[in-house]
Amino acid sequence: MSAVAGPTVAPGPEERTNYLNKSHTIKSWLLTGDHKRIAILYLISVSFFFFLGSLAASMIRLELTSPTGTMMSSEAYNKMFTAHGVIMIFFFLIPAIPAVLGNFLIPLMVGARDLAFPRLNLASWYLYVLGGLFGIVAICMGGVDTGWTFYTPYSSLYSNSQVTLTICGAFVAGFSSIFTGINFIATIHKMRAPGLTWFKLPLFVWATYATSIIIVLGTPVVAITLLLVVAERVFHFGVFSPELGGDPVLFQHLFWFYSHPAVYIMILPGMGVISELIACFSRRKVFGYEFVAFSSLAIAGIGFLVWGHHMFVTSQSMYQGVVFSFLTFLVAIPSAIKVFNWTSTIYKGSVHWNAPFVWALGFMGLFLIGGLTGLYLGSLSTDVHLTGTYFIVAHFHYVMVGGTIMAFMGGLHFWWPKMFGRMYPDSWGKASAIITFFGFNFTFFPQFVVGYLGMPRRYHYYYFEPTWQVWHVLSTVGASILAIGFILPAFYLTWSIKNGKPAGPNPWGAKGLEWETDSPPPTENFRHPPIVTEGAYNYDPVADAEAVAKSAAKAGD
Repeated sequence: MSAVAGPTVAPGPEERTNYLNKSHTIKSWLLTGDHKRIAILYLISVSFFFFLGSLAASMIRLELTSPTGTMMSSEAYNKMFTAHGVIMIFFFLIPAIPAVLGNFLIPLMVGARDLAFPRLNLASWYLYVLGGLFGIVAICMGGVDTGWTFYTPYSSLYSNSQVTLTICGAFVAGFSSIFTGINFIATIHKMRAPGLTWFKLPLFVWATYATSIIIVLGTPVVAITLLLVVAERVFHFGVFSPELGGDPVLFQHLFWFYSHPAVYIMILPGMGVISELIACFSRRKVFGYEFVAFSSLAIAGIGFLVWGHHMFVTSQSMYQGVVFSFLTFLVAIPSAIKVFNWTSTIYKGSVHWNAPFVWALGFMGLFLIGGLTGLYLGSLSTDVHLTGTYFIVAHFHYVMVGGTIMAFMGGLHFWWPKMFGRMYPDSWGKASAIITFFGFNFTFFPQFVVGYLGMPRRYHYYYFEPTWQVWHVLSTVGASILAIGFILPAFYLTWSIKNGKPAGPNPWGAKGLEWETDSPPPTENFRHPPIVTEGAYNYDPVADAEAVAKSAAKAGD
């Protein structure tokens, strides 16, 4: 994609004012309306919650190395895995890519000065932080032991833990997501640069748009559901608890109506990131661009119709189960379209093995395993055996954690030079991606095996079947390797902010409006309003080969 915008880059990287150096006061950051600064605030926040969630995960893995448990009581273990789930899902996985990369890139990709509602954008970050504080206070006051799903009637009547405070945190964080989704939809519809039609949009914008639709339509449902849990818990209204005349299966229907689409809130933006990485480092337009774009909308639409596959062993009828099973297999089609089209793009491309591309390949590997194992859970016959076991734990970690984090890290490595104007050591980026990929498989693949053998999820005593210990020990060793893969980027990316080589406006030789402006971008994004003159991903592999070779040299190898 090219833009007619006049000269955009000064001779020296330090000579121009940008969004980072325009003001250095704390007030200028905390009251900013600049989408790029808000993205950095989100990056710091989600990194903090990722650290907390990972700390809880490490405690879980250490506890499971012994069949009889050595560190925690059953109550403490329940609170630990709940803290891990709540923090990772509500405060990292759901907001990570939309709030960080989406916030930073959507206005740049569509040629706008900012998001449609800058103050609403800042308010979304404050609500996110407020929700996180509720969660932290709940943990400090004793934690919550219901699991991140808050199943009734235990959560609404019987639990003596901090259920209300934790739900308030998730409720407030939900409004943060809604604000972000509204902002993205309005910006993509109304603020595109002249000449930027729908079928010239980058696929990351398509994926973010589909995600925003899910957020705006689905999040209010779970927000009201959780509010009803609090009302039942505090005022004893009969909604979900049988003792009060309610129906606990109703809670599951309402909860999963949002929470299955929430999987796509996590993974759809990641798919958009991968499309950008595959196109750039294969030096060609994504194969079947229109199919990949519409597959994002298809996933968003069908994703609202498959919630019942979480409830095959509840009281819903077998006829409902058959319908939900069919729809579950149906939603795999647009996901498969993306994977096949990415593979075709790479096969016919001129591949350059920079760090972001290695992260993208890692995403494809983990998502493929997660998606294929999901078919076993979408089938009525096998789901009955696998429900409630570590097979499910492994499956959703492959999709939600492996896929989302690999995409997030790939996108962060790809756009890091644009965000901070500095290159990081490319070899360290590749090493981190490889370590993360193998560490993730060593951590979670043994859980498929132990789950198939019958190990229930959320148990920390398994003395009745001590042969499962070897699988848990392998998983814990893998988690140690995985931790190294996650920790490395924190060091070399932070180091690069001050010590990395200047990146220039387009170190990867990529296509897109975000690469037509300075690195880091000015506060107004573009020195001159861009006008789009060609479609997305208009790569010329021969002409671009020299530019990519230079970018590898700049990366610090």
